[in-house]
Amino acid sequence: IIIIVKSIILPLLLGGFLYYIVVPFQDKLEEKRHLKRWQSVTLIMIALCLIIGLLFSFVGPIVSKQTNNFIHNYPAIQREFQSYVSLALDQRDKLPENVKDGINNGIEKLNEYSGKIVTNAFSFITQFISTLFLLILVPFFLIYMLKDHDRFVPFVSAPFTGKRKVFVVNLFKDIDKTLRSYIQGQVTVSIILGLLLLAGYLVIGLDYAVILAMWGMVTNLIPFLGPYMAVIPAIIIALIQDPVMAIYVIIIMFVAQQLEGNVITPNIMGKTLNMHPLTIITVILAAGNLGGFFAILVAVPTYAVLKTIVRNFYMHRQEITSEANKIVKERHMR
Repeated sequence: IIIIVKSIILPLLLGGFLYYIVVPFQDKLEEKRHLKRWQSVTLIMIALCLIIGLLFSFVGPIVSKQTNNFIHNYPAIQREFQSYVSLALDQRDKLPENVKDGINNGIEKLNEYSGKIVTNAFSFITQFISTLFLLILVPFFLIYMLKDHDRFVPFVSAPFTGKRKVFVVNLFKDIDKTLRSYIQGQVTVSIILGLLLLAGYLVIGLDYAVILAMWGMVTNLIPFLGPYMAVIPAIIIALIQDPVMAIYVIIIMFVAQQLEGNVITPNIMGKTLNMHPLTIITVILAAGNLGGFFAILVAVPTYAVLKTIVRNFYMHRQEITSEANKIVKERHMR
């Protein structure tokens, strides 16, 4: 069972992610255009294939070129970055002892991590190829989700009757609403932010602009900490290219984040999760220690789903308690 779960969890999650992105278009096709289910599924899959094909045709060569350049220049980038670090360390004698120790530990970990990038390149390629084979399953999961999604809740709630049936139906509706709001909103915000970063990086002439903008778009899927993860590699590349450009990168990220935080996110997502920032940070850090970057990506929506389940069970329990107290009160009155 564990092997089966491990084999299907990635394509299942990716299929579900794509499902929540395209299901609004399916709803419009079926409600406004009055298409049948198989027609809407077919049109959506054709549209996805065309979009992916266009992205590979136009963006793929640029990403490939910038990636190859980055890999080729990585040793020089590493040496240049270490020279900046060494320059900063020349001033560490003026710092307190605990700060010195922290800097030394950080440098050791950075050097260790840099070495692992090179030594583990082959294993990364092997894992990447095995992951590609798993991705073949994603379209099948997506097709069946689009085809049979309205049958899921009736199937799950079929064994129940009465108020328990109502509770199960409402529970899964709330989970679907939570995931739909989070994924659709977060993806929309991330795409807009990625385009803003790309425009800014291209204007200042930053190297690897497309890759850095795509990295910013992906990390923005992580609430609260994502923007900080996005700006670090951009600042490093800017420092190596031209120290003054690092200031421009910081300004671009600041402007983009102000627009995203004060204009884009409130209008698109509102208060979808209603989670305290400290809770988000705690969940993300715990997920990072448990499962790495992939766990960080799914940590917040997973927590949101668990929160929805607990809230529904609590409300259901409160209703049962209230009804029981009401019955007891009526019996005493009699």
